[in-house]
Amino acid sequence: MRTLSVIGIGAGNPEHMTVQGINALNRANVILIPRKGEAKEDLADLRRAICERFLGNKNTRIVEFDLPVRDADDPSYRNGVDDWHAAIARLYARLLAEHTGDDGHAAFLVWGDPSLYDSTLRIIERLRADTGVAFALDVVPGITSLQALAASHKMPVNTIGGAIHITTGRRLRAEGFPDNADTALVMLDGGCAFGVLPGDAYDIFWGAYLGTADEIVIAGRLADVADEIVETRAKARSARGWIMDTYLLRRR
Repeated sequence: MRTLSVIGIGAGNPEHMTVQGINALNRANVILIPRKGEAKEDLADLRRAICERFLGNKNTRIVEFDLPVRDADDPSYRNGVDDWHAAIARLYARLLAEHTGDDGHAAFLVWGDPSLYDSTLRIIERLRADTGVAFALDVVPGITSLQALAASHKMPVNTIGGAIHITTGRRLRAEGFPDNADTALVMLDGGCAFGVLPGDAYDIFWGAYLGTADEIVIAGRLADVADEIVETRAKARSARGWIMDTYLLRRR
């Protein structure tokens, strides 16, 4: 039976790789590396750097492929994502058929942790359901951007006895800050949704390119630093062509 390993590789620093992840990397026959276009070549470069640094199995092959692009013009976000995931599942099936035998072992390298705001595991289950391909699944946890954010700001994520809420920028904009938490961790926010909140009521701890040489962190009262974050984010994204950022909001 085939084996698929989904390996969390951390938030952008090759030293985020765990011993468990390195061992899983070296058990694989094939490492599958997605390409997301020239503007996001840095994302593939990190995976290549990890393989160059930690891959000692000379029999392991590296196969790169172009990842399908989500139709951002689809008026239904959920339908657009569903169609996108279906296309990726079909591509995974073809890659496995071409590059692994019935007993082959393929590995996917996932930014952060496979369980937190990443769809690789969901797509792999869709691959199983849609194609009937049989495989054993191995999941290796990784350091998330939220952990890297807290480390860079040298702070605990929780308050004593307080609740933590993890959400997206889309939900924060639509629903506001959760009533039942004093800390919110916000991911996948391309529109700086913190701008909808009263700036005097919250502190923000923001970070981009966490764990890398290009890391940027800003913290302070939301009213004082919101404009700085928006400007800094726009300049960084323009300079690199992509940005990965996240932030923590806390009631004052």
